[in-house]
Amino acid sequence: MAVRTLARLAAFFCIVVSAVSATQPTTREILPLSELRAGQKGEVWTVFRGTEPEPFTVEITGVVQNALGPGKSLILAELTDERVQKMGAVAGMSGSPLYVNGKLAGALSYQVQRFETVRYAGFTPAADLAEVEAKAIASAAAPSGESSVIASTGMQPLRPVFTLSGLSPAVAELFAPKLAALGLTTTSLGGSLSSDGDGVSNFQAPPLRPGGAVAVALATGDITLAGTGTVSTIDGENMTAFGHPMMSLGHVALPMCAAEIVTILPSNMQSIKVANTGPVIGTISQDRLSAVSGTLGAGPEMTDVEVIVKSSGAEQRTLKFSVARQEFLTPVLVATGVSQAILGSNEAGLSKGFLLSSDISFPSKPLLATRALYSGPQGFQQGLNQFVQDLAQNLQNPYEKTFPHRVVFTVEALEQSPIVTLDMFQLSRTTARGGDIVQATLAWRDYQGGSHRQVIDIPVDPAWVGRTVDVVLAPGPVLDELSGRPRTISAAQLRSFDAYLAALRSERAPDGLSLAVVERTSLFTDQTSATPDAPDSIERIARTADEARFRQVEAVAALWETHVLPGKLSSATLRRSLTIVE
Repeated sequence: MAVRTLARLAAFFCIVVSAVSATQPTTREILPLSELRAGQKGEVWTVFRGTEPEPFTVEITGVVQNALGPGKSLILAELTDERVQKMGAVAGMSGSPLYVNGKLAGALSYQVQRFETVRYAGFTPAADLAEVEAKAIASAAAPSGESSVIASTGMQPLRPVFTLSGLSPAVAELFAPKLAALGLTTTSLGGSLSSDGDGVSNFQAPPLRPGGAVAVALATGDITLAGTGTVSTIDGENMTAFGHPMMSLGHVALPMCAAEIVTILPSNMQSIKVANTGPVIGTISQDRLSAVSGTLGAGPEMTDVEVIVKSSGAEQRTLKFSVARQEFLTPVLVATGVSQAILGSNEAGLSKGFLLSSDISFPSKPLLATRALYSGPQGFQQGLNQFVQDLAQNLQNPYEKTFPHRVVFTVEALEQSPIVTLDMFQLSRTTARGGDIVQATLAWRDYQGGSHRQVIDIPVDPAWVGRTVDVVLAPGPVLDELSGRPRTISAAQLRSFDAYLAALRSERAPDGLSLAVVERTSLFTDQTSATPDAPDSIERIARTADEARFRQVEAVAALWETHVLPGKLSSATLRRSLTIVE
């Protein structure tokens, strides 16, 4: 009887101890590094599944002084909890708060080794977290340029794995290298929580607390790209998380989102949390060496993107999503959504080719409209790098602190392939007088179709007498380059955003061919406007004043031109000589 009573008391005592240990500390009191001792026991709080944080135990090994730079130390601890000892530090646990003696000591942030026989982890000290939170409160505007590479010690930050949802595996794989080049490790194993018809999430996010899951998003909506980590501290509306940088961008404006952990996938290489991204609950304003930090409430301003796909015999499809405003990320994220609309569908309506139009809206500026023809999804995929490059030029703004607030793409299927084969290009004569009409004859064949012929009258200007000119037939972008227009306009060549937009609008049509009478000349350029054969004295004075703006280039000047074969695709570039006599 006494034995049974003792057993019951022991069981009751275990239950009480377990309940006490599972009570998360609520104090924000910081434990100084000087009070940490080897052998001290600690608890780390994180979400293993769902949204409720749970504790796991660690034992303090010591403090690695100046491990991350002068004055930036790292707490080293052994992961003594049996669950975590098997999986090690998990990508997604970044920011999980560490409590020692009921005080906040730091946040889990670094994987110490791979394939170690005893699992350890690195923790960012709590004082460094407070430093980043202070920057967020003060809204510091200058990027820090801090680095998080700790190559010599074997320590690597537990960078969040960014989950791509709303993308087909093929599109996700296609963009993985482009995102990796920007510092984003991505996986398509994750999701975004469902929304109703008005785009409002049905997921009821619990209040954020230390140890809870939180995501930093780069795109939200039908396409979501977000990295999940763990909350380190909450102070009113201010939050810190991750315990290490996301991308070391410094001052940012990124959506803070709720998150739900589906499970943890253990791996000897790198265990990861699989997560669903929830609704926007605030704004991340700092991405620093020691943490990310932000404020609960409204999300940041983003660029709204809509992609409409029109295909005969199929219902119109529309993708709607929003992307963060960051000069390097925004073009790639927008291109990801456009690619999903074109490449990520079972429909065959675009197989013969399509017209891709875009309308880019900047605040208080005229609409920037572009259009491009593609021979089909494969042609688009082959030209994807150029598409991203062109999109970056159209979206960037090196002159004013503004981003496009809305971008609308329309993908319209073609009834037949736009590819044509040019069979003939000839002039009716090679010598002409001023006032004459020279006829250019084109003959071409449609893709697997009939033959066509067109005659274009070229009026000979008497001002051309005595010159040897060329008649050029080429795609618009090729003629742009031949006439001295740079493929990519640098910020130094222009002096205002309005001039930049005007230069983009002046590009020749990318479809069909440009037929032009040109002559070789030396062009004096001023903000992409060209003057042929400018006096040397003017050139010297101007280039001395601003060499980046004023340039001298050898190119061709178009004396006359017209656009032929609109709505067709041809790569032909042909030239015929024409001598003008009295």
